[in-house]
Amino acid sequence: MAKVDQDLCVGCGLCTQVCADVFEMAGDGKAVVIEGATADCVQDAVDQCPVAAITA
Repeated sequence: MAKVDQDLCVGCGLCTQVCADVFEMAGDGKAVVIEGATADCVQDAVDQCPVAAITA
C-alpha cells in the first residue's frame, strides 16, 4: 500500500497526474492516498516524486 510522508510532500501534484486512482490532493495542498485504493501505477508515482515523499 502506498504512503505519503506529509513532512516531505511539497504538494506538486505529480503523483495525482501519474496515478489518479490512488492519489488526491488534500485541503492543505499535500497529496494523500485514497483510502483502499490500489493500482499498478503506484511505483511510477514513487519513482517520479521529486522529494521522495511516496513509499509503496
